[in-house]
Amino acid sequence: MDAASPREERARATRDALVDAGLDLFAERGYAGVGTEEIVARAKVTRGALYHHFEDKRDLFRAVHERVEEDLVERIASQIGGIEDPWELMVAGTRSFLDACDEPAIKQIALTDAPSVLGWKEWREVDLRYGLGLMRASLGGAIEAGALRRLPIEPLSHLLLASLAEAALMIANADDPKATREEVEASLIEVLEGLRA
Repeated sequence: MDAASPREERARATRDALVDAGLDLFAERGYAGVGTEEIVARAKVTRGALYHHFEDKRDLFRAVHERVEEDLVERIASQIGGIEDPWELMVAGTRSFLDACDEPAIKQIALTDAPSVLGWKEWREVDLRYGLGLMRASLGGAIEAGALRRLPIEPLSHLLLASLAEAALMIANADDPKATREEVEASLIEVLEGLRA
């Protein structure tokens, strides 16, 4: 792979600065509470740089949301990476995901703003792109190891991912996120228990 030219490196650094600034500001105050002038000031770039890399604030938000989802999946994968028992892997992955649901960036960007800013269809496509692969791998490994009953992986992956998304929304919108998280975890673990071989 060829090394990036200095110009390409500057462009990537500018784009990254804009995404970083957008992530911080959107997590703090939400999409509607942030103006583009704040974003460019935080990123220490010009307004022209923003519109060179992104069509508008919504397009920047799209990139921020992708970053949040990608980071979340990478973090969950690293947290569960050393677990060999397939059942424990699924439980730990579920808990790791639920732990993240009250973090400001996850709560505000991925769960509160993304469905309305991007629309449900695009929000769901991003959710599937990042979470579905991890879900398929976990379920496939658990089924092959005999920890779960043999069921079709594709529909099961979609259904469990949808359950996790709904659990995340419940936590993000709860008056008492900690109590809701505990209730949701217990229910999700019971659902998984029902799939055990």
